[in-house]
Amino acid sequence: MNLSPAFHHLRAAYQAEMDDLSFDSEGRDVLRQRLADKRKSLDFLLQMTELAPEMVAVVFHQAFRFTEPGVMNQVVSGELDECPDWDEISASVQIAPWAQGMAETFLQQADGQRFMTVAAALAYLYDKPDGRAQQASDEDEDGDEEGRDRDDHDDEDVPPEERDDDEDARARDEAGADWLAEQGFDRKD
Repeated sequence: MNLSPAFHHLRAAYQAEMDDLSFDSEGRDVLRQRLADKRKSLDFLLQMTELAPEMVAVVFHQAFRFTEPGVMNQVVSGELDECPDWDEISASVQIAPWAQGMAETFLQQADGQRFMTVAAALAYLYDKPDGRAQQASDEDEDGDEEGRDRDDHDDEDVPPEERDDDEDARARDEAGADWLAEQGFDRKD
């Protein structure tokens, strides 16, 4: 994959935005909550699509499935002013049902076609193995390109942050608290 300077810069900014959204000051994973909050403020975000697309594109985290990765490789190898319209690449990108309404809202904007292409490109780059170490663990066992861009969930109509992962989170928190207690630290209650 040949990454253009523009997408190299946007990729780094997008990853920084995702990092900022992921954890609170105490190190707790708050990505789902922050993405949900961000998705509720679309009116404000619509104003930022041209100036800071990387800060807006995060609302589509886990919303894209790339059926033809070669198309996205071509997009990210070009400059932003050469970016194809969404209509030109949409056949090679599937949008999760929960994100369809958001996509339509963005596409109604003057710069919506280009923004949706950039948002998809940033999501594609984020899911690449050299994008984030955390994402590498989400790859399919066989390294299939299509498996890198989504989590396998039974209910695709529900945004990822609204899925019932509370039990898993509680179990991880409890295991962490147990380990800290074993190390001699007091439990936080």
